[in-house]
Amino acid sequence: MIEWVKALHVISVIAWMAGMLYLPRLFVYHTAAEKGSVQSETFKIMERRLFRAITTPAMIATWVFGLWMVHLGLVDWGSVWPWVKAAMVLALSGVHGLYARHLKAFARDANDKPQKYFRMLNEVPTVLMIVIVIMVIVKPF
Repeated sequence: MIEWVKALHVISVIAWMAGMLYLPRLFVYHTAAEKGSVQSETFKIMERRLFRAITTPAMIATWVFGLWMVHLGLVDWGSVWPWVKAAMVLALSGVHGLYARHLKAFARDANDKPQKYFRMLNEVPTVLMIVIVIMVIVKPF
């Protein structure tokens, strides 16, 4: 059963990261669309479906299977790496919440952020993911 929990955790992480990397890209393009246009309305649908049907359920599954692995005793909390990983996962969850705020702003045609902001924001999950993977695989501390 442990291998199934690990596999489901990795699958969930991949799906979560796919959404976390794609959604800000949609925001970049949405920023360029005229408010109220067909293109803008299409982006609203795409963003909402990605966030609600993939990204958020994948985040929840990632947390469930991750905490299940902790419960099974698969994490050595005496080391530093799991604490760094946990901090990065909390940060990634915070970015997820930030995306939710931006999604709501776009839905109301109230976005006030420029494309450059979303281009930069798009890099944050990548950096967090790199640190998380290094902590899990290399366990440098």
